[in-house]
Amino acid sequence: MISQPLLGKAALVTGGARRIGRAIALELASAGADMTITYRNSKTEAEDTLQLIHQLGRQAIALECDVRSESSVRYAVANCINFQGHLNILVNNAAIYESVPLDTMSLDQWDAVFETNARGPFLVAREALPYLRASHGRIINIGSLGGLRAWPGHAHYCASKAALHMLTEAMAKSFAPEVAVNCVAPGWIEFDEDKGQPVTERFAAKTPMQRNGAAKDVAEAVAFFAATSNFITGQVLTVDGGLGL
Repeated sequence: MISQPLLGKAALVTGGARRIGRAIALELASAGADMTITYRNSKTEAEDTLQLIHQLGRQAIALECDVRSESSVRYAVANCINFQGHLNILVNNAAIYESVPLDTMSLDQWDAVFETNARGPFLVAREALPYLRASHGRIINIGSLGGLRAWPGHAHYCASKAALHMLTEAMAKSFAPEVAVNCVAPGWIEFDEDKGQPVTERFAAKTPMQRNGAAKDVAEAVAFFAATSNFITGQVLTVDGGLGL
């Protein structure tokens, strides 16, 4: 018999249509949670993810949402509650990853990454907080090894994820004792389109576990925080196979 520690729970995953977000949504659904996922441009992928969740026997909807927009976030959270009636788990996954040399980076590029990666989680968490407090719920932010280690070609991304790590700790203090807040910080995650590329092989060789991470590795860490004791809060869990050591 498959264990479903999240049976009866309701979860919201931003950016849940594809890649890591999809893996997280499927992992939580496998654990018993009904799902709301948001997307910005990936409507077709969101519909595919909904079908996979339904195949797991869980209810799910997909909502278009721009996490940079206060009104869009309010609309998405309201519709999530209308659909599920309550909210137990929020996963702030929506993010922008971009490679730009710091000395040629434009202000627009800097702002776009921070608007999504740092302001977005703040807006979604703030809007969802009354419902999470009512359910004694969980917030799981998706950070990055880049928020702990400087990557020179991704300065705005690294700075935004470092801000999200600190925001996690501030949320954990501010939202206690009703809501536990933690962060999962992935290292190099490999997708099907990455296989065989030199950079992918190079990172695998540098990683003590001798492989790159998979989206499911991240999803399992999220599921751990979603189901574990609320006495674990304010933590940043690196999921990188030892790459950052």
